[in-house]
Parts: sequence; structure tokens; C-alpha cells
Amino acid sequence: MYEFLEETAGDVMTRPCRRVSPETTVGDLHRLFAMDDVESYPVVRNGEVIGIVSKFDSLRPFALGTDQILPHYDEIMGTMVEEIMSRDVISANSDTRLTRVLQTMVQHRIKSVPVLDCENKLIGIVGRGDIFRALRKCTLPASVPTLGPDAAACQRTG
Repeated sequence: MYEFLEETAGDVMTRPCRRVSPETTVGDLHRLFAMDDVESYPVVRNGEVIGIVSKFDSLRPFALGTDQILPHYDEIMGTMVEEIMSRDVISANSDTRLTRVLQTMVQHRIKSVPVLDCENKLIGIVGRGDIFRALRKCTLPASVPTLGPDAAACQRTG
């Protein structure tokens, strides 16, 4: 477990990480979310992170009455990411301890943290999966519990 305490964002971040431009449309964003196993994308203009857009952000424009969605569907799908992104980006640098990144994610209820270099350029992203992998790497194989007889009932079927 001591190894996890020494890990930094730079040790575990995913790089290169996918990003979108502020001009990306909601329709294109939905296609990207369907292809990638991510919950959010950093929004980058001229190499700088100017926001972050999540799956939740991409659904917000559809929060209309049922009589309003159909007439405005094409308009909503053409909405630019810049209009729906979160502008308050919580980020880390590559030297930030992973424990601090985890605390920040829990405190702010966010699923990923962009990692920026000293010039505020995006160099990677730390997501929940990266933290799970770091924790699993630090777990001794002998301490991993075995599945009991009822485990099959919990497994995904189909």
C-alpha cells in the first residue's frame, strides 16, 4: 500500500488523452462518448484547457418537455460544446500525489482530472479507472478474496 501513497498523477495518467474543441457539436460529442469508455473530455483551444464536458453536460440541453424535444432535436444536436461545458476545470500537474487527486475527485464528485504541464497544456488525464489500477497494483495477490458459491448469481448474463 505504501507504493500507492508514493504514486503521482504522472505515474498513472492516461496519455495521450482524447480532447474536444469548443466547436464540437453535441451530436459529434455523443458519437465520441459512444466510441470511448470515458465520462468526460477536456475542451482545448490553442493547446490550453478551457473547460471540461461530461456525459451529464451533454444531456442537459435535452431536459425539455416532451413537446419541445422533437421540434428542437436538430438544433440541440448542433449545440456547440462551448455552450454546455463546465468552465471551472479542476486539474493537477504530473507531480501531484495520486492520493491528493483522489481526495479532490471525491470532494468535488468528479470522475476525472486533467493533468497539465507547467505551461497549462494538457498532457494526460487521471480517471477513476487509473486510480483503480494503481490501487490494484499495490494489492498483494494473497489478500484478494476468492469468490464464494453465490458469485455466479452476481455475474452479468447475456
